[in-house]
Amino acid sequence: MPTAADTAAMRRAIALATRGLGSTSPNPVVGCVVLDAAGETAGEGWHQRAGGPHAEVHALRAAGERARGGTAYVTLEPCNHTGRTGPCARALLDAGIARVVYAVGDPNPQATGGADTLRAAGVQVEGGLLAEEAEAGNTAWLTSVRLGRPHVTWKYAATLDGRTAAADGTSRWISSAEARADVHRLRAEADAVLAGSGTLRADDPHLAVRGVEGAVQPLRVVLDAAAGIRPTARVLDDAAPTLLVAGEDADTRHLPGGVDVLRLPLHDGRFGVHDLLTALHARAVRSVLLEGGATLAGAFAAAGAIDRVVGYLAPVLLGAGPAALADAGITTITEALRLDVTEVVRIGTDLRITAKPKER
Repeated sequence: MPTAADTAAMRRAIALATRGLGSTSPNPVVGCVVLDAAGETAGEGWHQRAGGPHAEVHALRAAGERARGGTAYVTLEPCNHTGRTGPCARALLDAGIARVVYAVGDPNPQATGGADTLRAAGVQVEGGLLAEEAEAGNTAWLTSVRLGRPHVTWKYAATLDGRTAAADGTSRWISSAEARADVHRLRAEADAVLAGSGTLRADDPHLAVRGVEGAVQPLRVVLDAAAGIRPTARVLDDAAPTLLVAGEDADTRHLPGGVDVLRLPLHDGRFGVHDLLTALHARAVRSVLLEGGATLAGAFAAAGAIDRVVGYLAPVLLGAGPAALADAGITTITEALRLDVTEVVRIGTDLRITAKPKER
C-alpha cells in the first residue's frame, strides 16, 4: 500500500517529467526522485533531451552515495536496453537502490523488462503508482508506441458560437493575446505543427514558436497536393524546419532549394490521413499539433485520428462565417464524436477547453 510519502515523491517526479516536453522526442518524458534510506529527498532529475542521460541517471548523480539503500520513484519503468545511453535498470543497481516505484510500464518491446531485471537482483519493485497522471503527461510518446503513429492534438480558436472568422473572411484577432501566447507553448511541446493549403492561402501563417525560452522549433508540415504554395510564404523561412507534403506528380521546381518535400499518393484528390501519419512517424515525429483548417480537421476526425482537442473560445458572437470543423463524416447525432472534458481554464479573456474523444 503506497504511503503519503510515496505519492508525494511520485507526484514530484511527474512534475519534473513535464520539463522535458518538446525536447526529448522521439524519447519519452520521464521524471525521477530518489529518497535516501531515511526517506529524505537525495536527488531529482528528468530526461532533458534525446540522446542525453535519462531521468534516473540525473537523479542518481545528484543523490551520490545517499542513493544507497534508498528508493527511486520513476514515472516510466526503468529501461533495460543499451541505446545511446546505458540501461537505467543497471544504473539503479550499481547505485545500490533498494526499492524502485514506477508509474507506467514501458510498452516499448526494445526497452521493457527493467522491472524484472531489478527484481531478479533483489530490489523491491512496485508499479502503477499514479499511473493515470503519469500517462497523461507522457501521452504523445505512449500513443506513438502503442498505435505506431504520432499523437494528434487539434487546436482551434473560435467565437462562442463556433465561428473561426467573420462572413467576409476576417479573423484577426478572435482570441486574446494571452491565448495566442499559449498556442506557442503548445507548438513548443509538439514535434510537428500541421496546416493545409487553404490555411496557407488565407492566413499565410508562420507556424514557428515565438516567446518560449529554450524552445526546440517543431517541424512545420504543410499539406499542399499541387504544391501551389508561394515561394515567399512565411512558412518557408529559416525560423524552423519545414516539410512540404505534395502529390506524387506535383511540380515543386518553383520552391526554394532547401525545402524538404514528401510525396504521398492522393485518394480522390486528398492525402490519406493515416498515410501521412505513418510517414511522419517514420521521420521520428511522435506528436502533431493540427492547426488548420476546418477541412483538414474534419478529415482527421473522420479518420479517428484526433487524440486531444484544445479549443480557445472567445466571448464573441458572429452569427455567420466558417465553422471550426468541416465535414467529419458524421450525418446523424448518434454518430457524434463525444468528448470527455479534462480541463477548463481562463486564458486572458478566453476559455481554453481541453478534451479527448471518448472510447467508442
